[in-house]
Amino acid sequence: MAAERRFRFELAAHPGSAAQARHLTRARLSGWAVCEDTCDTAELVVSELVTNAIVHTASRRVVCELHDGEDLVRIAVRDEGCAPGEPHPSPQRPDEEHGRGLLLVAAMCTAWGAQETGPGLLVWAELPRSANNGAEPRADLGWSARSRPAPAGSSPTGTPVPPAGAERP
Repeated sequence: MAAERRFRFELAAHPGSAAQARHLTRARLSGWAVCEDTCDTAELVVSELVTNAIVHTASRRVVCELHDGEDLVRIAVRDEGCAPGEPHPSPQRPDEEHGRGLLLVAAMCTAWGAQETGPGLLVWAELPRSANNGAEPRADLGWSARSRPAPAGSSPTGTPVPPAGAERP
């Protein structure tokens, strides 16, 4: 790739903007020939970042930027502020519906962070441009590489396992 490419778009801060951000992100990254897996992940990440900017700030608009570098795709979302502090993944109880977005972003991205930008906050995340980085693609998400867990109290072949200390026949 000769030069880094950038794309910037602004959205009104309302719930429907997350879907619009996903659509614009997919269209632009596909146009830049970014691999399908990275496009999928980027859609999820931009959706989480835009949703956080809408839910956790008093912004009227959010600005999204996509950067296509040689090896990385960077997603940045800037809000207008009015929420104190930087975002951070928060520990949640298993029955909570909200609060897992940044945990998901952290798990799916090679790096992410936040920085204050005047009255607002810029939250960014980086993904590898090529999802497999030279490895063979895996359509099965790796599930076929692992055997199915055996029921408790049985061996991997399904035969009963005697309790610890018991003699085997």
